[in-house]
Amino acid sequence: MVAVTSAFGDPTRRQIYLFSREHDDGVTAGEVAERFALHPNVARHHLDKLAAGGYLEVSASRGQQGGAGRPSKRYRVSGPAAGLEVPLRGDDLMITLLGRALAMLPPAEAETMAEEVGEMYGRELAAHMSPGAGQRSFRAALHAVADALTAHGFAAHAEARGTSLVLIKESCPFFDTAKQHPVICAVDRGMVRGMLTGLYGEVVTASESSRAQGDDACVTLV
Repeated sequence: MVAVTSAFGDPTRRQIYLFSREHDDGVTAGEVAERFALHPNVARHHLDKLAAGGYLEVSASRGQQGGAGRPSKRYRVSGPAAGLEVPLRGDDLMITLLGRALAMLPPAEAETMAEEVGEMYGRELAAHMSPGAGQRSFRAALHAVADALTAHGFAAHAEARGTSLVLIKESCPFFDTAKQHPVICAVDRGMVRGMLTGLYGEVVTASESSRAQGDDACVTLV
């Protein structure tokens, strides 16, 4: 179950897997990027996650035109989709249950716990993104965090606002649950702080706006 959640815990990644199943000769990161309007690095991240879980096989291909350039990776579905009888929307159930569990706690305690869980996960992500070394600058770290959040379904980007930098997330995998239990937004805030801490150093984050509370986008000040 942990492996399935890791590989398919993102709606876009599930669609990429289904897209790959439609192509017997496999797909490239460029093809996936074009099909789903993603940055090639984000598409490659999704494909590598699926490959790491054993759901796709990776091979090198020089394409139909041949040539002497570096071969591109092709990702093919690896045999029968063993284990995929598990519903691929199990992550939605887990988010709903998390929201309900947090709602049973006193508000301040629930927010603290949610943010701590998000921060721990963010630190784990940072360790895989940049093992043994941090980013060279805060701006570079912030853009790396935006890419990682996008790969998790947040559609995030970083931008400057006066003398500050913000993360803007135009989509959120927690959205439906967060509308009923806004405290779950603290998980998002914690993830941002955890990743930035792992990639750059200690930072302070604050939520400026939230889609779950009617705003146009979720904005985190850093």
